[in-house]
Amino acid sequence: MSPGPLRQGEPVLLIDRKRRRYMIVLRPGATSDLRGGKVAHDALLGLDEGGAVVSTRGESFLVIRPTFGEFVLEMPRGAQVIYPKDLGAILMEADVFPGSRVLEAGTGSGALTMALLRAAGPTGRVISYELREEFARIAEQNIRRFLGATDALVLRRADIYAGALPEDRPVDRLILDVPEPWRVVGHAAAALVPGGIFLFYVPTVPQVTQAVEALRTSGAFAMIETIEVLVRPWNIDGLSVRPAHRMVAHTGFLTTARRVQRQAASGGVPQDEGSTEAVKPEDEGEAPDEVSGFGEGEPAG
Repeated sequence: MSPGPLRQGEPVLLIDRKRRRYMIVLRPGATSDLRGGKVAHDALLGLDEGGAVVSTRGESFLVIRPTFGEFVLEMPRGAQVIYPKDLGAILMEADVFPGSRVLEAGTGSGALTMALLRAAGPTGRVISYELREEFARIAEQNIRRFLGATDALVLRRADIYAGALPEDRPVDRLILDVPEPWRVVGHAAAALVPGGIFLFYVPTVPQVTQAVEALRTSGAFAMIETIEVLVRPWNIDGLSVRPAHRMVAHTGFLTTARRVQRQAASGGVPQDEGSTEAVKPEDEGEAPDEVSGFGEGEPAG
């Protein structure tokens, strides 16, 4: 996305008076049939964003370029996307920095891939594994539509459960959106640089519990933490200030861990690298809770 007048091939967001949103891709001579009437794309090409366009039925639409978060929510999907609230947390929790080398598995519709590319920048490298051809095709189209062509991205039809390919190692960060991350713990230990960060995103308590246990018993990771992100909008209208009736609550658990020498999670003496036996903390009873669970009531939905 770039500033200036609207151009051919760009995604554009049209917003009507009821705040309904319609994302279209501008094509010369094309027409979009919306709920409020038809809008000719030629009326939008060359227009500065922030203006308005009127449909054939006299309905006025605000015209803006979508933010990345708006694009993610409106773009074509193959797999379920990771929500913007979680994408931001992933970038911070995984500490994806400019120039970093990141291995991602579970490309899906490309939302996380785009977030990683923006964070790693043109000097970084994002390698993304996806087995399903239909998902990979949609992801490639979404990435090209929003970011354009980039040399920082490598898309592979590969299975992370079989490990990272030799040409893709080592990596600074390994980030997963796959159903069984516990199967990747050993591969992650082999692929990450010392001190590298392993992050996985899963929706359910059984998944996060099994994966965290695999991290603990591996002896190769420390500083294991699990969080979830909840977002509650507020309505502010004069003296009427209240939380919105609906919120974006639980969507998934984010777990991070640091790649370390095989040692006690509490910071014991490193073991011989040839040893495969995990060392337990001396006093597990004093260890903080690392996996968030729900309380006695029902989870917010």
